[in-house]
Amino acid sequence: MTETLIRGADTLLTMDDSRRELAGADVLIRDGAIAGVGAGLATTGDVIDAAGCIVTPGLVNTHHHLFQSLTRAVPGGQDALLFGWLKALYPIWARFTPDHVHTSAQVGLAELALSGCSLSADHLYLYPGAVRLEDTIHAAAELGLRFHPTRGAMSIGVSNGGLPPDALVESETAILDDCLRVIDAFHDPAEGAMCRVGVAPCSPFSVSPDLMRDSALLARDKGVMMHTHLAENDEDVAYSLAQFGCRPGQYAESLGWVGRDVWHAHCVKLAPDEIALFAATGTGVAHCPCSNCRLGSGIAPVQAMQRAGVRVGLGVDGSASNDAGNLMAEARQAMLLQRVALGADAMGARAALELATRGGADLLGRPDCGRISIGARGDIAIWDVRGIESAGSWDPAALLLAGPTTVRDLLVEGRRIVADGQVATVDMAALIARQNAMARDLRTTL
Repeated sequence: MTETLIRGADTLLTMDDSRRELAGADVLIRDGAIAGVGAGLATTGDVIDAAGCIVTPGLVNTHHHLFQSLTRAVPGGQDALLFGWLKALYPIWARFTPDHVHTSAQVGLAELALSGCSLSADHLYLYPGAVRLEDTIHAAAELGLRFHPTRGAMSIGVSNGGLPPDALVESETAILDDCLRVIDAFHDPAEGAMCRVGVAPCSPFSVSPDLMRDSALLARDKGVMMHTHLAENDEDVAYSLAQFGCRPGQYAESLGWVGRDVWHAHCVKLAPDEIALFAATGTGVAHCPCSNCRLGSGIAPVQAMQRAGVRVGLGVDGSASNDAGNLMAEARQAMLLQRVALGADAMGARAALELATRGGADLLGRPDCGRISIGARGDIAIWDVRGIESAGSWDPAALLLAGPTTVRDLLVEGRRIVADGQVATVDMAALIARQNAMARDLRTTL
C-alpha cells in the first residue's frame, strides 16, 4: 500500500457533485485513488505541504495534435485560415519519423503537465513512413500522464477532391486494420486506466463517408470512443454543403457520428438545430478557443451549447495553431471569449475551470477523473498563490482571474509528475534540445 497526503491547502476546489470549496483541507491518496477529503487527515506515507496553495483536480485536455509541437510558428502558416494553414504544413509533416512524433509528443505532454493537466486526449491523423500510434503512447507512459490517444486517419487526397496531399493518405482497409491492432494492444477499459484508445478519422474533408461509417461500426463493436473535427470554420461548412448537400451536424448524424460515445472538436459554426441534435443525442464538443482565435475561425457558441445540455470540455489543439499547450490559459481564453461575445456575466472563473476539469473528464467518459472525491483517481494539481500573479487578490480561488498558469505540483495516480514547478519524470533540458535540433533539421532541409 502506498499513501500520499496533501496537507493544509488554503482552498480545495473539489469539483465534486456538490462543487464544494473547502478551507484548510487535506487530500489522502491511497494506491492511486482518493481515500480521504477533509481536515486533520493522517498518513504514514509521504506528505506534501499545501499551505499557501489552491488545490484542484488535475486538468483534462480533450483535443490535441501533439506532433505539432515540432512545427510552431512556421512562416507559411502564421497568418492563414484553416485550409491554407494545413496546406502550408502538410509537406513538413510528411517528413516526420517515429522519433519526431515521440519527441514532439513528450514535449507537448510535458508542457500540458506544467499547466496542471493530468489527462490528455490526442488526435494523431498522419502516419508517414514507419510512424505508429504507439510512438505517442510510449511518450505518455514515460512521462507518467494519463492518456487517451485516438487513431486518426486521412484517406481522401487532393487528387480525389480532398485537402491533404496524396502522399499522406492511407488505404481505408489499412486504417481499419490498424485501428483494431492498437485497440487490442493498448486500450484499457478498466476504471483508473492510464491509457484508452479512440477511433478518429480526421475530418469530413479528408476521409470518405464509407470510412466514417465503418469507423463508427468498428468503434462501437470494440466499445471505444469516437472523435473527429467538425464545423470548425466557414470553409468547413461550405465544403460540407458542396460535397454532401448538408451541414456538418446533419452529415455526422447520417453516418452514425452522434451519441454519448462521440466527441467532436471545435464546432465553432454549429447552427441551433445542430446544437439541439447534439444535446438530444449526448454528443460532446471539445472547445479549443485559442486555436479558433489564431486561425480566425470564430467564437464557438459554448453558452448556447451548455444551456441546451451539450457536454463541453476544453482542448488546447495542436501547437502549430495554438502556439502553446497551457490548459489553464485555455480555460481563461474560453471565459474571455464568451464574455466578449455575450457580456461579462456569460461565463465565470469557476465555470471555466469546471470545463477544464470535470467537464473534460466526463466528455472522455472518465467520471473517475476531473474531481476530488473519495474513489476518484489521485490526479491533483497544486497551485501556489503566494506569488505575484495572485498578489492583492480578494478571491485566490478564482484562479483564472488572478492566479498562476504553471502548477507547483502535479500528481497523477498519486505519483508526482511535476514537483516544485519542474517536470520530475524526464530530462527536460535534453528533451528540449532534441526537439530544437529536429526543428532546425526540418527547416534547413526543406
